[in-house]
Amino acid sequence: MTAAILSERDIQFMLYELFDAEGLTARPRYADHSVDTFNAAINTAQHIASKYFVPIRKKVDEQQPTFDGEKISMIPEIKIAVDAAIQAGFVSSTADYEFGGMQLPLLVSAAANAYLCAAGSTTMGYLALTSANASLIEHHGSAEQVEKWVKPMRSGRFAGTMAMTESSAGSGLADLLTSAVPADDGSYRISGSKIFISGGDHDLNENIVHLVLARIKGAPAGVKGISLFIVPKILVNEDGTLGERNDVALAGLFHKMGGRGQTSTALNFGENGGAVGYLLGEANRGLSYMFHMMNEARVMVGTIAACTALTGYQYSLDYARERFQGRLPSNNDPLSAPVSIIEHADVRRMLLAQKAYSEGAFALCLLGSQLADDRHTALSEEARVKADTLLDFLTPIIKSWPSEYGPKSNSLAIQVLGGHGYINEHPVEMFYRDNRLNPIHEGTTGIQSLDLLARKLPMNGQAGYLSCLAEIQKDIDAAMSTNLSGPAMQLSEAVSVLKSTTESLLQAMMTKPIDLVLANSVSYLDMFGHVVIAWLWLRQGLVAQAAMAAELHQSDMDFYQGKLQAMTYFMNFELPLINVWSMRLMELDATFYDMKNNWF
Repeated sequence: MTAAILSERDIQFMLYELFDAEGLTARPRYADHSVDTFNAAINTAQHIASKYFVPIRKKVDEQQPTFDGEKISMIPEIKIAVDAAIQAGFVSSTADYEFGGMQLPLLVSAAANAYLCAAGSTTMGYLALTSANASLIEHHGSAEQVEKWVKPMRSGRFAGTMAMTESSAGSGLADLLTSAVPADDGSYRISGSKIFISGGDHDLNENIVHLVLARIKGAPAGVKGISLFIVPKILVNEDGTLGERNDVALAGLFHKMGGRGQTSTALNFGENGGAVGYLLGEANRGLSYMFHMMNEARVMVGTIAACTALTGYQYSLDYARERFQGRLPSNNDPLSAPVSIIEHADVRRMLLAQKAYSEGAFALCLLGSQLADDRHTALSEEARVKADTLLDFLTPIIKSWPSEYGPKSNSLAIQVLGGHGYINEHPVEMFYRDNRLNPIHEGTTGIQSLDLLARKLPMNGQAGYLSCLAEIQKDIDAAMSTNLSGPAMQLSEAVSVLKSTTESLLQAMMTKPIDLVLANSVSYLDMFGHVVIAWLWLRQGLVAQAAMAAELHQSDMDFYQGKLQAMTYFMNFELPLINVWSMRLMELDATFYDMKNNWF
């Protein structure tokens, strides 16, 4: 069957009706742009996705990269596809013109990259990590480092990674062992091992620039003693040409359940005296610098999860319309023609849940992209600070909610196809496997929940939390005088539950054992995430309702009615779940806390 990658109509709705991308052209940075240039970028991404990534996704999944002890081998079609995306400018779509970038708003770039993520899955991770790496060096590196490393990455000559995880530390970065020793020339010699380094080695680019967390000899213990270093795979001469191979060795490849388009590597630094590394910024501030890249990567992970859910939904929707099987319960005539399976109520249930999860998650990620752009380009300092505060608070939700509910959506896509969904004749089982990594990397769901409850919630006098509630209340107020007063009231009641739960937890964190209070932090993350997604569905409903007041073509009326129905589903079936989570949180349920190791 032939299925669309994504819904073009929904991309346009999100970009121009929900988030008003056209309004960004009033900002000096985007004055050269228009709806036409935005759409040109999106159409280019869609073309590349359809021509280069969709045709090879099954082959990429079935033929994983191999390592013969000396070098990595992968199917040549990956380089052809990645080069096409690089040549079209998607490694630097948001970068300044001086770096060869398109200087697109992050919001528009996210919409364009949605096609590449949906079609290329983690193969596009090579470009995404490179862009995030370059962005970090731009913000925290010296002018010389920007010239030497960022420009080649923005042009696609070099690739970039982040190298944090160690086998003995995992997510516990305070315990990392990789060391850095100063050299006479001002550089450092890096020694240690890193694992799970996405894109850590390959031959898609001339060079790979690793950003490596390490501890300088004599640095304080814990996270306060971590520094960040630029460690290239191949050393670069003063004139920009490549020199000799650095002391960075590929120790092996990890073969994954999904996401097989991007290598996952174990790297050894300094097996022969120490890899040459260059300190980025100030010593002992490495983790704060790396969080610049990690936060960008977390929004990226959420977006990939949402896009993978969207393309699975689109595929199962197209399949359900074309697959004929069975008859409605009200039809007792065995000689009548079978109906398309979308006519069965249970199939529509699964499709509607997918629509609510995937389109809600995508709206959340685009909101994150808009806020990331606003904090740098909004026209007033007040607006920039507000956007920064709200994005910082929402980042754990942007990362985790799509990552948790994206795979749930993909699981439902498999169920819609039935037995055909469980075999690799159709890609929906691959989408699920690809998406299953997203709740793990760049900070697990559990880590995000601790970040939200213990750190982001009380930070700066609860500024992020209060800002988020204020934004939600604006749309509740706007909806109360419309036909959407019912859903607005449902959301208002949910916000009240969220507030009382939050107040209870803040009090408990001051008076109860902190381990007990945080034992159910994932429930708080789930709860807050559901309220935020319900808010974004109310916003989509408001836009849809306003649009339906005009005379429209029937296809547009159907589109907007679908938005309203998905909003209704989320309000009626998903939002009430917060009451259970609230009950457990308010009572400080100790089920997990009290469980003993020996009882398992």
